[in-house]
Amino acid sequence: MIPLLRQPISRRTMLRGAGVCLSLPLLEAMMPRSVFAAPSTFKPVAKSASKPLPRVIFCYVPNGVNILEWMPKQTGRDYEPSPTLATLKEHRGDFSVITGLGHPRATGGHSGADTWLTGADLKAVPGKDYTNSISADQVVAESIGRATRVPSLELSDMSGTGSAGHSHTLAFDRNGTPLPAENSPQRVFERLFVPDDAASRESTLRRYAEKRSILDDVLGEAKFLQSRLGQADRAKLDEYLGAVRETETRVRRQEEWIDVPKPQVVKDGLQLGSLPMNGHDRPMWIDVMMELSYLAFVTDTTRVISFEWSREAGGYGGGGENHHELSHHGGDAGMLSKLAAIDRFHLSRLARFMTFLKSTDEAGRPMLDNTMVVFGSGMNSGERGDHSPENLPLLVAGGSAWGLKHGQHLGFQKTAKAPLSNVFLTLIQKMGVETATFRDATGTLTGLV
Repeated sequence: MIPLLRQPISRRTMLRGAGVCLSLPLLEAMMPRSVFAAPSTFKPVAKSASKPLPRVIFCYVPNGVNILEWMPKQTGRDYEPSPTLATLKEHRGDFSVITGLGHPRATGGHSGADTWLTGADLKAVPGKDYTNSISADQVVAESIGRATRVPSLELSDMSGTGSAGHSHTLAFDRNGTPLPAENSPQRVFERLFVPDDAASRESTLRRYAEKRSILDDVLGEAKFLQSRLGQADRAKLDEYLGAVRETETRVRRQEEWIDVPKPQVVKDGLQLGSLPMNGHDRPMWIDVMMELSYLAFVTDTTRVISFEWSREAGGYGGGGENHHELSHHGGDAGMLSKLAAIDRFHLSRLARFMTFLKSTDEAGRPMLDNTMVVFGSGMNSGERGDHSPENLPLLVAGGSAWGLKHGQHLGFQKTAKAPLSNVFLTLIQKMGVETATFRDATGTLTGLV
């Protein structure tokens, strides 16, 4: 057996002899190691250690879907799954297909991730190019986040926050400020499950103290500055100070957990080195991020997760296909076929995650019954490759222990412009938040509860 090479051979390597240089053909040894990344061997646990409490994960795919192969032709419980949704046939009774909903205030385009969980009109404020609002996940995190080590977990294929209109995160706080996402499985695992040693603990406490000191200085100077500003500038400063106070609250929460031991989990089978932007690693990367989400729920490390599988105008299919390019299909049959293949790839990864939840017992019920899984996009690429915020593709799974009804296609008339916010208000309430409003919601979603 030939041992595996730690580093790939350069494609510029040549055979040299008798004064002649011959280029080598493309060899496996020249390929990146990630090409040969093995599929995950992670196994779910038989029983959850968590109490049967409600939790929610929002899974986002960019660029819309091939809506022609996504939408079922019938509504109700006797609907026939579309060619794409047949990927989830083993879970038919555990999810609802919801069509016809959208974000009436959104403008579409590549800002779908910015508005998916907020429903905001990003240009609503005169004089501002971009203004967002709180996302549904953060409404929940504000209410129940103190009960867990991580109030909410933000994941994405690109770390940070991205830029206005091309967000790398789905999560926005009360002031519309984006919350940075993490894209490294290794760093997520370390944050959630690797115990801090004494040196790390002291370093963390120093960092928190420095943050508090800076925040105190900022707030102190702001009070002096406020008296010297006009009304418009005071409003802008108040908005900024709101973000500062939110940061202060998070620092305090982090300090409360510094001496609470992290849960111990086995990382066997986790492909923590998978790379999100490598087309060959793509299936493994999505799987491991979903596995980490599963472990975060099993250990009750968090109850709120937002996961942007790819940023808008990006993304890969299961074989490395350019997702964004195919979304501009213009009605081309070949491109639509490839787009549908990407949709089925995404749903196959979702099905795997649902299988984990369904096979794990939690106080006598499948863990899926306590876990609400939302899967969709903030864009509808339509029949011609349009980037519309109407009739957005959406699936809601799990949560039957909290009253969600499934095994159905809930179809709403596009002309009615029913807001997607109705779904989010429904889930916010099921997560235990006492509120009758969210963004432009007109009420909870008829048929889902």
